Amino acid sequence: MKTRKLPQRTCIGCRTVQDKRNMVRIVKTSEGEIQLDETGKMNGRGAYLCRKEECLEAALVRKNLARALRCQVSEEETSRLQAKFRELL
Repeated sequence: MKTRKLPQRTCIGCRTVQDKRNMVRIVKTSEGEIQLDETGKMNGRGAYLCRKEECLEAALVRKNLARALRCQVSEEETSRLQAKFRELL
């Protein structure tokens, strides 16, 4: 039997490559809303993060999240994302 290839994604915080299923996806929807995508199937522009809080902090400080999503991330959205991310861990 042939083994299936697992999709690989790069973390925008620490720049490591991992399996897509081991990462958290953040999505900018067509309405411009930024959300955590727990299913990995939401429509919109996405960016991937490791399941570590340090990676989220690094992505926010270096503005990698804003660059990846091609939009500005407000303070309110940042705090909401951090809270949801902590819940997920």
